[in-house]
Amino acid sequence: MHKPFQWQNPYPTSRIPVFGRNIVSTSHPYAAQAGLKILHEGGNAIDAAIAAAAAITICEPVSCGLGSDAFAIVWDGHSLHGLNASGHSAQAWSPEYFAGKYGVDENGLAKRPKRGWDSVTVPGAIAGWEALHQKFGALPWHQVLAPAIEIAARGYAVPPVVAYKWAAAIPELKDQAGFADCFMPLGRAPHVGERFTMPSAAKTLERLALHGAKDYYQGQIAEQICHAAKENGAALSLDDLASYRPDWVTPISKNYRGYDVHEIPPNGQGIAALIALGILEHFDIGNIPVDSSLSQHLQIEAMKLAFSDLYAHVADPSSMQYRTEDFLDPDYLRARAKLIDPDHAMPSPQTGIPRLGGTIYLSTADESGRMVSFIQSNYMGFGSGVVVPGTGISLQNRGFAFSSDPRSANVVAGRKRPFHTIIPGFLTKTVAGHVQPVMSFGVMGADMQPQGHLQTLVRMLDYQQQPQAACDAPRWKVNRDYTLDVESNMNAQTVNELIKKGHQLKRVDDPYMDFGAGQFIWRLSNELEDGYVAASDSRRDGHAASY
Repeated sequence: MHKPFQWQNPYPTSRIPVFGRNIVSTSHPYAAQAGLKILHEGGNAIDAAIAAAAAITICEPVSCGLGSDAFAIVWDGHSLHGLNASGHSAQAWSPEYFAGKYGVDENGLAKRPKRGWDSVTVPGAIAGWEALHQKFGALPWHQVLAPAIEIAARGYAVPPVVAYKWAAAIPELKDQAGFADCFMPLGRAPHVGERFTMPSAAKTLERLALHGAKDYYQGQIAEQICHAAKENGAALSLDDLASYRPDWVTPISKNYRGYDVHEIPPNGQGIAALIALGILEHFDIGNIPVDSSLSQHLQIEAMKLAFSDLYAHVADPSSMQYRTEDFLDPDYLRARAKLIDPDHAMPSPQTGIPRLGGTIYLSTADESGRMVSFIQSNYMGFGSGVVVPGTGISLQNRGFAFSSDPRSANVVAGRKRPFHTIIPGFLTKTVAGHVQPVMSFGVMGADMQPQGHLQTLVRMLDYQQQPQAACDAPRWKVNRDYTLDVESNMNAQTVNELIKKGHQLKRVDDPYMDFGAGQFIWRLSNELEDGYVAASDSRRDGHAASY
């Protein structure tokens, strides 16, 4: 069994762990309350997750919207289910499509836009909500969407972190199609405490409540999306939308310290967290002081090795050379662990060759034992910056995650899912042959997500830090060039020792991603007599609500 948590919190924080038999933990209080309202009305954890997800498209538009993608892991009271609701590209997309429109770079590879219509893949979140509801929902669909409709119509007071990220996005996105009309009603980003409404989004949600997701992919809403795409010279078509279906998938897993950590399989990056944990398991990290430079160094090096494999090999599964299980092979992970020098940082880890064989995260749990780990995102803050006129649908820019290199497994192609950064996590433990749910969790923030999974799990499982303490602890971040960024409140001696080991520190100014933000719900007993304990990250405006 799990060793008792150390309930004291050694890190400065404004948050306390929240206990209850029914809990919703999100990065915005209104979304948490929306989910809790649905639980009070007789809904289950899945209903609550959908309600919270719909609400947060309105009250945290800097991270997600009605044009997002999504992933989920659901414990239905008996077993785990994974949902991949990330969208595919337009049929017309190819390296030649982009080279013809945008030219090529100095390496002869097609240029692709970071923002705008040609960064938009088919949004999967709405279909994902409906798939979850059809399989597990208890309340009527229209009732689950009602809180989000009310928030969009009546408005809400913009909180501090959302206001900051909103203002930071304006210079880059203000000229994107539909952005200013929707998100700059006064010619600027709203200030902290100002009321913001989205009447157009309320109308779209009302139509979804009445007609279901079919309207988004084949009906009037689909026609509005594709009309706007055509007017802006984009390739996205009605056929692209109509052909889309979310996929039910089997989560991938890796045992760590007696627990099974579950992630969604590729095209997502959850496998990176599992690789890093599999490498780290070859070190007795629990007997090293928790905030010491050695503990952090070992985690950082394991994450570097995992990222080197991730960036080289992971894409839509149909394009991958290696299978997921090849990267989680015990012999492969043992060999990778031997590459770590406890005294020196590797500047640029070598990619392994295994043997062939701007995001929101929320978590819900109910007193019947159901738990949901859910994540949805527009990517890079407001995503593409594009808003479909009259709908309030802000679209993701997941197409930018493709590669233009024909040698890459992630090369852009028609009807293909791009590499994805958003990953929900789940923790189980097998006792006397029975799988028991332990925790639904996630850490939002692009490349920070598997790193956040690693750091918080190590703190909880190796060091018995309670979820809110593990959430509040200072974090590091491995950048794409394998330099390191650390939070300003990390112990100065630890930082200096990391530098002496050869880690190159580089401050990355990214108001969207920063050091991630997590939500955690840990089940306190198998009989549910003690319910759950939840944590919500103080790096966002979040809230855990319970009863």
